[in-house]
Amino acid sequence: MFLFLYLCHSVSAQIYYSIFEEMQKDSSIGNLVNDLGLNINEISLRKLRIVSEFSTKYFNVKTGNGHLVVADRIDREALCGAAEECFLTFDAVIENPLNIYHVRVDIKDINDNPPRFKYEIIEIKITEHTSPGVQFALRNAEDLDVGINSLQSYKLSANKHFVLGEKANTDLNTIPELVLMVPLDRETEGNLDIILTAFDGGNPMQTGTAIIRITVVDINDNIPKFDQEVYKVSINENIPMNSTILQVKASDKDEGINSQITYSFTTTSQHVTSTFAINSTNGEIKTKENLDFEMKKNYEISVQALDGGGLVSNVKVFIQILDENDNTPDITVTSITDTVSEDSAPNTVVALIKVHDLDSGENGEVDCQIIGTLPFKLQLSSGSFYKVVTTSRLDREIQSYYNITIQATDHGSPPLSFIKTIALNVSDINDNPPIFEKELFIVYLPENNQPGASIYTIQAMDKDTEENGKLTYSIISTEELPFNSYITINPVSGIVYAQQSFDFEQYKQFEVHIMAKDKGSPSLNSSAVIRICVTDQNDNLPTILYPSPDAGGSTAYEMVPFSSEQGSLVTKVVAVDADSGHNAWLSYHLLEDSETSYIVIDQNTGVIRTARIFQERHLLKHRAVVIVKDNGFPPLSATVTLNLIVTSNLQQALPELSNPSRKTDSQTNVQIYLVIAIAVISFFFLLTVMSVIISKYRESKSLSTFSSIAAYPQIDPSFFPTYNNGTLSLPYSYDVCVTLDPRETEVGFLQPNQHVAVKSLIDEDNLCVEKEMRKDSIVLHYSIVEEMRKDSIVTNIAQELGLHVKELVHRNLRIVSRVEKYFSVDLETGNLFVKDRIDRETLCRTETKISP
Repeated sequence: MFLFLYLCHSVSAQIYYSIFEEMQKDSSIGNLVNDLGLNINEISLRKLRIVSEFSTKYFNVKTGNGHLVVADRIDREALCGAAEECFLTFDAVIENPLNIYHVRVDIKDINDNPPRFKYEIIEIKITEHTSPGVQFALRNAEDLDVGINSLQSYKLSANKHFVLGEKANTDLNTIPELVLMVPLDRETEGNLDIILTAFDGGNPMQTGTAIIRITVVDINDNIPKFDQEVYKVSINENIPMNSTILQVKASDKDEGINSQITYSFTTTSQHVTSTFAINSTNGEIKTKENLDFEMKKNYEISVQALDGGGLVSNVKVFIQILDENDNTPDITVTSITDTVSEDSAPNTVVALIKVHDLDSGENGEVDCQIIGTLPFKLQLSSGSFYKVVTTSRLDREIQSYYNITIQATDHGSPPLSFIKTIALNVSDINDNPPIFEKELFIVYLPENNQPGASIYTIQAMDKDTEENGKLTYSIISTEELPFNSYITINPVSGIVYAQQSFDFEQYKQFEVHIMAKDKGSPSLNSSAVIRICVTDQNDNLPTILYPSPDAGGSTAYEMVPFSSEQGSLVTKVVAVDADSGHNAWLSYHLLEDSETSYIVIDQNTGVIRTARIFQERHLLKHRAVVIVKDNGFPPLSATVTLNLIVTSNLQQALPELSNPSRKTDSQTNVQIYLVIAIAVISFFFLLTVMSVIISKYRESKSLSTFSSIAAYPQIDPSFFPTYNNGTLSLPYSYDVCVTLDPRETEVGFLQPNQHVAVKSLIDEDNLCVEKEMRKDSIVLHYSIVEEMRKDSIVTNIAQELGLHVKELVHRNLRIVSRVEKYFSVDLETGNLFVKDRIDRETLCRTETKISP
């Protein structure tokens, strides 16, 4: 087979090829890669491919050499019928960058179909009286080829009666005619067979034959005649099956059987005979199956009318199919990106789609849009191709994936739509730093903790995923101590461990700065502060300051005047505890024995007083053991032994002081001791007289200068917390008036009313302090709230009075009042604190001031 190929380039970005039908499989059509301006190496890289719903069956691209080849047998007659033009189209798509080329392949006809008659025998009846020159129309042959390969001429076999004539009909087709030259004689020759041969113009030429069987009958000199030369009709493609679309009608002037007409199709096209049927009696043409505009747009049918005498006439019927909007638009995804980075720039292409509709005209015009409010839009690329591009930057933390719904709607009436959904994932970048729940975390840790124990777990959140969201924790700094020796942190779990045991008396609180850092590139971090508050435990024994504990076997002696009244002050046990809060609350107790009935001790202050008036029969020397307990759990304690000498004068007590364990049976030693005692008593007597004189002098001087205390500057409220070790905080106030006479003390409760001016805010419980100086005494005003906690410190009374802490015991500072149950003074620190619950409604229900 001779193959004719040519290539033509158009300025409209279309590539044209022309080939003959019936080419062998894998026959080369042309080098598509060269025609596109590419090289062989770019075929795979740029993903060269053919995009078509129909043409991909017949064509393929060889990746090795870039040639466009035939993939399957191409039959022009099956594709295009008798149409003069026959072509196949497809789109060549390349990527990186994306481009589309339209390719058209024209299919040229070859002489592969001979002329064919519908019937191999053509029967004609001719009356014997037919005059010479009468023409008898024959059934024409059909050739499916076109152009020069189609039907060209006819030839009649040799005979003595007929010659061949030709007639052109309205569509310029040639119809053979049998022309009678010599009249027929039925009696001489009743039947006559003549061969009619049809020739096409191909090379080599092909022919088709039919036998013309002539029967000579009596005269029938009128042929059927149609009422129209050409029939044309237009019908919709959705017309129901078995519907009448047209009726042809022919008439014959003959009578009897010669006027009876029979209608039939003369075409051999299977498209016609399978789609339409004609009623042979009345000429109605009906549909045999559903029509489809997209399959075939028009039909040309030859209809023949045959009368009873054997005469026929032919007419052309043209049927045009009108398009209906019966095809939904279709969306094909030709290229797609499954994942797009959240930092992709706007106008990033994520998919390429093709929209097409099999309908034509307005029914085939399609609009495409994205449904919903999404950061994507459609851009028309070329022809029916659209790009799906981003309109703004994406944020995976807000939305990690998108279902992009694309709707295609045609312009038909009513319009038809098609919806296609594209799934798109958004990949993460490290754009979110770790975030702690808060900036400051407060942790309470008991002292004496186990080294290596976990004390807290700190966590941060990162909105990113995978490596960008994996966090590591580290300590970056501490406020007061080297963190690497005290605190460590698990870098993965965020568990904070104590490497050493903490001591509340050394560190009460400190801060550790924790940094959380992700594993992104570049990595992001944030920090938070853990404030570790060490809480106190009862790990310190009370320490007795006065009297000093026994040292080297020495004994503490206290002299008690024999004439002391009941309740007279004997001495005071002073103790402190290095712990804090409840663990530092101390209570004083006497060990129960037979000698302790002469004295009592205040459990809260440690003040020892006489329990009764002494008689002559009572012992001169008394021994008492005082135990000091704290309020911890379990409680810790310390003891001190006191020797009390009850005497009227120093001489009586001297023998006991000199030798508490003398023997009564040693007269010699007694005499010696008496001499020594007399000398010592005399010395102490003189010393006592001098001390009293000096003391009186100092007391008189204090009376004249005591009013000058008002000259002391106002105490800064920030000073008070320095005296708060081992106790609770300061939330209360009251009035204390101190005179030089220990028997004269005034304590008054004042309502926090308009007469008390608030000078400074001392604590979170609204402690307000004001001092008021009077001419005859010192009045300290404090305003407190009721229901304060027990042992809450109000102020440092020693500082308020301008006294040194060491002077408190010597000058016997104390509260003497019926409200003594509510307040107490710690003589070691000078702190004034609350002893018992204060209920304002109970104290001040009927009076506004209590002043004993």
